[in-house]
Amino acid sequence: MQEKIHATTVVGIRHNGQVALGADGQATMGNTVAKSNVKKVRVLLGGKVLAGFAGSTADAFTLIERFEEKLNAFGGNLKRAAIELAKDWRTDRYLRKLEAMLIVASKDDLLMISGTGDVIEPDNEVAAIGSGGSFAQAAAVSLKRHATQLTAEEMVRESLHIAADICIYTNHNLVVETLGEPAPGRANT
Repeated sequence: MQEKIHATTVVGIRHNGQVALGADGQATMGNTVAKSNVKKVRVLLGGKVLAGFAGSTADAFTLIERFEEKLNAFGGNLKRAAIELAKDWRTDRYLRKLEAMLIVASKDDLLMISGTGDVIEPDNEVAAIGSGGSFAQAAAVSLKRHATQLTAEEMVRESLHIAADICIYTNHNLVVETLGEPAPGRANT
């Protein structure tokens, strides 16, 4: 049996009028780094929606394509598209076998979608998935509480760097995409 490429960290944050979604670039096969600069965050719907994935790369690409189809079918309604994808993912024989998770975001919403039919709107407007997700989530929640002068993008980057320092399946090659502008008077990098 061929080993699947997997393991990553993806984190999304909504903060002060900005949404940022980022991921590291590492893909592994077993205990070997297969690639160090995979782009796991996509910009969809003409720049109105972000999607990031953790899990099997081919499976995640399939899910992102299906999610984009749902977005188009439901006029860009992020929550409706996420719910419909989760229903299909749970009930369709082919999709049910896919091993990945998604974080999707618009200016107004941040959601996690799983193959068990879950669509979760996370607490604290922080979502994290993947092997280093717990580390990134803890860092992001702390940054939102205590480093409020940072932008969402800066928080995502710092959270991913912290996760990369801890999780062996996460590296420091980051891709971060944003929607919206930080609130006036906030730091901007």
